Amino acid sequence: MAPSNSLSRRYSHQINAWVYPFFEQNWRLFAPNPDSVNRQILARTAHTASDGSMRVSPWVDLTAVDRAAIEHHVFPSHTAQNLLRRAWSSYIETHGADDTARSERAEMMQTYLSNIAAARVADHDRGGTFDFIQLRVVTRPVAAPGARRPPTPVENRLLPWWKVTSHGK
Repeated sequence: MAPSNSLSRRYSHQINAWVYPFFEQNWRLFAPNPDSVNRQILARTAHTASDGSMRVSPWVDLTAVDRAAIEHHVFPSHTAQNLLRRAWSSYIETHGADDTARSERAEMMQTYLSNIAAARVADHDRGGTFDFIQLRVVTRPVAAPGARRPPTPVENRLLPWWKVTSHGK
């Protein structure tokens, strides 16, 4: 997609219908808005056992998994660096503080985020199956240079359980 011009303005509805559900574009290449907070995204899963009880997994730090995937790579993939973070940003842009989807785009972003998290947990865990996923997002301000202690979280957001396509191997 190109910067705004007469053609892109004329066909913006058709272009946006194809591009924006899955991709985003901005022109802040040389002047991005840096994040002023660090977000830690954690996930846990649940599976209904044959006796009807709910089996809940321990929390998996998806942010740490992403960080480890790019830490020693000379050319880390853009996807590894930004997929989960941008999915979360899109989720919070389309949902209120009550985590209620109020549009088709919001529902799509919720599904997108849960699918990414479910795939990451399935790849990381390599264990049993699960039918539900829950995310917790801990937000902290960026620490000042030379700070002795990590900053206190400003938000600890627990999302509801989401039904996912059964995962497991």
